[in-house]
Amino acid sequence: MTSAAKIAGVACLAGLMLAAIAGMAARQPTPSNIAETPSRSAPAIASDQLARCRTLTMPDAGCEAAWEAERRRFFRDEKR
Repeated sequence: MTSAAKIAGVACLAGLMLAAIAGMAARQPTPSNIAETPSRSAPAIASDQLARCRTLTMPDAGCEAAWEAERRRFFRDEKR
């Protein structure tokens, strides 16, 4: 095989790969096509709040309330 044929073969293969990638990218949803994400659940929000509170070194009323709510949730009364 001549060098010109090899170059042409590589160019064709590269073109096919680029076309495949472009086709896959065209099928990806864009942010305007995506429906609104559902609101996050309360445990997920509380988890984020507790993660923020772990890094604080000074007292914070919001963090104390979040930790108390987590304690109540964790140690809930099973008799009910």
